[in-house]
Amino acid sequence: MPEFLKTYVRVIDAASWYMGLFAMYLVYVMIGILGYSSFMKVFFLPPIWSVEMAQFVMVAYFTLGGAFAIREDEHVRMDLLYAGWSVRGKHRADLITGLAMIFFLVMLQVGGIASLIYAFQYGEKGFSAWAPYMAPVKVVINVGLFLTLLQAIATWLKDWARLRGEPIA
Repeated sequence: MPEFLKTYVRVIDAASWYMGLFAMYLVYVMIGILGYSSFMKVFFLPPIWSVEMAQFVMVAYFTLGGAFAIREDEHVRMDLLYAGWSVRGKHRADLITGLAMIFFLVMLQVGGIASLIYAFQYGEKGFSAWAPYMAPVKVVINVGLFLTLLQAIATWLKDWARLRGEPIA
């Protein structure tokens, strides 16, 4: 395996780790927003922005955490079949499904970029009473998709190296 690919895998694994760590703490931000909203609803006037802002934080949580989930092998897999296969069979299946995932993420990224351009071009706003600009959340979605795509490629390279008998750390 060429050294630049090993370096790519190590850099993307590290970036996914730190982004996943950041994303984990977004749950506390979301809890804080919803707690504030509940408190305000009981004792004062409820804010019009709180539920939608919590949704935006949740979007950031799962899009920015996608690369971490792939890095840690915590994504969904059909273990009913997969568990009974040989190690080489698992690596072959991972290579095939990895290519499908990369293709899917590329298509999502293309659509996400088109949606982001639209949001900036036309000043797209949400349909709620708060009517926030949608561009910031679409930027976060695209960053998360891009990091997930980079991690999917790194994972595919690790699977390829394992199949060849040259595992990357």
